[in-house]
Amino acid sequence: MISINAGDSKIGVLLLNMGGPDSLEAVKPFLFNLFSDPYIANFGKFQKFFAFLIANFRAKKVKAAYKKIGGKSPLKEITLSQAKALQESLGENFKVMAAMRYWHPFLNTVIDELKKEKIKKLIVIPLYPQFCTATTRSLIEEFKKLADKFFEYKIVESWCDFPPFVDAWIDKIQEAFSKFGNDCFILFSAHGIPESLLKKGDPYIEEVKKTVKAIVEKMKLNKNYKICYQSKVGPIKWVQPSTEKVMTELANREIKKVLIVPISFVSDHIETLYEIDIVFKEKAKNLGIELYRVASLNNSAKFINALKTLVLESI
Repeated sequence: MISINAGDSKIGVLLLNMGGPDSLEAVKPFLFNLFSDPYIANFGKFQKFFAFLIANFRAKKVKAAYKKIGGKSPLKEITLSQAKALQESLGENFKVMAAMRYWHPFLNTVIDELKKEKIKKLIVIPLYPQFCTATTRSLIEEFKKLADKFFEYKIVESWCDFPPFVDAWIDKIQEAFSKFGNDCFILFSAHGIPESLLKKGDPYIEEVKKTVKAIVEKMKLNKNYKICYQSKVGPIKWVQPSTEKVMTELANREIKKVLIVPISFVSDHIETLYEIDIVFKEKAKNLGIELYRVASLNNSAKFINALKTLVLESI
């Protein structure tokens, strides 16, 4: 909890995200930064060596995907727009900034800017509602390494079933129902994690279930929904069921309309714009399924209100 005293300077608010390449040329260095993080894949003393190999191996395929969504990730622009909207909502007593782990604007640069602004108190919100070691923990530890001695801070580590966040998703789902009909089978599709991470006690899968449970109970949805996982990378086992596998099962049950809710993503990026909108939609078409997607939260009014409420409840 951050306390406010008379004469305090502005309260800083820092939105943290992993980032994404802002050009095709940035893909390879972005991948190198990503796989240099032991929270993503731990290679011990060979971390940089294997990060270099993986970045070079995956760059061509990843570039091809980004070419199909405009040649870059929109994550930077969206996150900055979220910060701007939150700034406008909170008002002049706050200084809201956004920082990325693996690409511009880098966390260390933004921390330096906050110091120049003479910010002393800081509320930190990783833009990953469901806590995961590979995302939330990585962001928190990097932040602490850079900022521990300079700020009094409060970190919001998990907000998976925070009511205003749940309401933001419900609003988007209801918009989709109005557009596509409420007779769709709903797939709550979250970014997957390796089984090994789950076995180590990572709470992410349970937190995804909490988000879905909160939505389902408040909307009084029937049983025509399922949680599934996407974005598998590498040869190791990941949590199941995969989104693609579930779509095949639904086709075998002769279900013709499916609505995907990208439940672990608060912004559009390659997993929504390419994996869901292009890859999964093509697979669904081949299976005889009409596939629709609930629009991402991005900078929707209810999502910005959820962030605002997170900030105010941290004071």
